[in-house]
Amino acid sequence: METLKRKLNKLSNEKRAQNLQRFFKTGKGEYGEGDIFIGLKTINQKQLAKEYKDISLRELEQLLKSRIHEQRSLALEILKKQYKRNKELAVFYLKNIKYVNNWDLVDMSAPHILGDWLLDKDRSVLYELAGSENLWKRRISIVSCFTFIRQNDFKDALKISKILLKDKHDLIHKAVGWMLREVGKRDLKTEEKFLKKYYSNMPRTMLRYAIEKFNEKKRQAYLKGKI
Repeated sequence: METLKRKLNKLSNEKRAQNLQRFFKTGKGEYGEGDIFIGLKTINQKQLAKEYKDISLRELEQLLKSRIHEQRSLALEILKKQYKRNKELAVFYLKNIKYVNNWDLVDMSAPHILGDWLLDKDRSVLYELAGSENLWKRRISIVSCFTFIRQNDFKDALKISKILLKDKHDLIHKAVGWMLREVGKRDLKTEEKFLKKYYSNMPRTMLRYAIEKFNEKKRQAYLKGKI
């Protein structure tokens, strides 16, 4: 583990770290408040994940509990690889879900681990997460549905989208709009049935994301409330 941490430090870049801390809103009162970046490139992270793909669960947990964003990200990259060989690692993911605490960490892991695991299981855990006061748990609840959407299973994505319609956070608006757009790519009628019922009550950002791929005439009709 110490060898891995030394490699991470060697690959760090202060200027890139400063840019990332601004991009991921780590200032006081922002969604990523207190998150620490060291400026690791994505390509280096993927190389390290491949090199250390067989580390123990104890070591993986140490990485995931790190204050350093890239260490948590690396842990999740490795966990995705290990999950392919051992599906029960989704339980480990849920146990440590509080460390999946920025939007990129959610998006890179939730569909591939939790969503995949729930394909043939009861999905009530997603509704518990959707009702959480924690921003990242709510985002996990909807982004996990991407896996179901890819299987043309839209029921939970639409139900959770409805639950999150009145959410106050922009990052939830974007995630819900994104999932609705993904539904529309596969079944436009299903997306539009949902939109026609709820679009007038949607946050503007959520609606914009949901209708992003519509032709301009239809987009404007939704934005102007003329559907």
